[in-house]
Amino acid sequence: MDIVHALGVAQQQQKGYSHMAGPRLQHASMLIPTGTQDAVRAFYGEVLGLEEKQPPRSLAHLHLVWFAAGEGELELHFLPGPTGPDETDQRHICLVVEDLEAYRRRLTEAGVAILPAEPIPHRPRFFCLDPFGNRLEFTAIQGDYREAP
Repeated sequence: MDIVHALGVAQQQQKGYSHMAGPRLQHASMLIPTGTQDAVRAFYGEVLGLEEKQPPRSLAHLHLVWFAAGEGELELHFLPGPTGPDETDQRHICLVVEDLEAYRRRLTEAGVAILPAEPIPHRPRFFCLDPFGNRLEFTAIQGDYREAP
């Protein structure tokens, strides 16, 4: 084992991540216009059903909104700022859901336009924009796309 790998393992063990083989995603941050935190809560909390998390008090001056977004400490962070995302931007986050059609209905009923997506075998999916212009993908994983004909 080289010294770089040994140091990485030691750091992971110190932090309680001894089961980790390498880096893992902890959070994704998305831009929102200043003053829209309640709208973020309405869309991500009420429409999508994500659970809000309290950001650390040391960041209170940033007026962030955080949501749990998976197992462990996986989170979505929303950062207010003077400019929002560009609606033509293709960067996005992807949420895996068990019932893709239920989310399509839920979003449509909330007045959100569903955007088409190029097909991926065993991964039905669609896109939408949140009320702030952030692109979201929703998918259901039904098998390994590499095993498709």
